[in-house]
Amino acid sequence: MTIPVNDSLQGRTILVTGAGDGIGKAAALTYARSGATVILLGRTQSKLEAVYDAIASEKLPEAVIHPLDLAIAGSEDYDVLGRSIIDQFPALDGLLHNASELGALGPIQYYAPESWMKLMQINVNAVFLLTRALLPALEKSDEARILMTSSSVGRKGRAYWGAYAVSKFATEGLMQVLADELADTTNIRVNSINPGATRTEMRRSAYPAENPLSLPTPESLMPAYLHLMQAASHPLHGQAIDIRTLLTELSAK
Repeated sequence: MTIPVNDSLQGRTILVTGAGDGIGKAAALTYARSGATVILLGRTQSKLEAVYDAIASEKLPEAVIHPLDLAIAGSEDYDVLGRSIIDQFPALDGLLHNASELGALGPIQYYAPESWMKLMQINVNAVFLLTRALLPALEKSDEARILMTSSSVGRKGRAYWGAYAVSKFATEGLMQVLADELADTTNIRVNSINPGATRTEMRRSAYPAENPLSLPTPESLMPAYLHLMQAASHPLHGQAIDIRTLLTELSAK
């Protein structure tokens, strides 16, 4: 499915976590190509700079780089970012929570407590802290979107997926609670998305024997990621979205 090239996000500002690679990089480029100013958040400066340069090379709206290590960032780090966005932009129109860590796969009985805590910090606590800090900027938008990344193992538990699966169940819960809170008081739409098996480094770590060429690329998912940041997706709120279903629906239109 071809990514539509248009100006549907013209004048919008969207923050993408994990923007240096994989789905986050593809989403950042897609949003920029649709006219958005993209805030690139990630741990690795060099990867963010490469995405920044790619956006600049196409003469798209200038991106903003914000390095942040979600494993160690505290609430004040997120609050500083929130205040900075309010100072720099009229509003924040989109927030894609893409960054996640896979962690160890194995029985709960043998899961190292320190590894569990680190993964929960990245996959759950950071999502809460960042969302909380950015809500004031999102509330200034006339049509804001929050999109949280889930997984099939966060919707039906599976043996040996450990902290990753539990963190994605927490993501679904956070999405539902936040969506219910914001439904009647703001124009913010909140959903989760399960990207499924995709040709990324995380997938390769989880399934090392799998042929990556058999999997969809991050770029092939972008029509769905773009749609969920556009005005046309307004009816979707509090939904646990499966990307294959959404892509099929979009291709039929």
